[in-house]
Amino acid sequence: MAKYKILLKPLAVKEIEAISRKKNRQQIIHRIGQLADNPRPHGSTKLSGYDRYRIRQGCYRIVYGIEDSELTIYVVMVGHRKDIYSKL
Repeated sequence: MAKYKILLKPLAVKEIEAISRKKNRQQIIHRIGQLADNPRPHGSTKLSGYDRYRIRQGCYRIVYGIEDSELTIYVVMVGHRKDIYSKL
């Protein structure tokens, strides 16, 4: 399987930088990096009504889109589980 290219939207970068605990930021970045090998890992869920997926990393959710024809993953949002879905 070919590796996917990962692109982060500016909003996602700001949201990652805003996470206060360094350990949580590192775990999220590592989890996003794993998407290059497998864009639909076990535990990923397609969001109803959107052409996007989400994966969990602790209390945080990573929302991303997949372009299979271009082998690209767009990380759209990263946020705490209590308010990530209201931003969609």
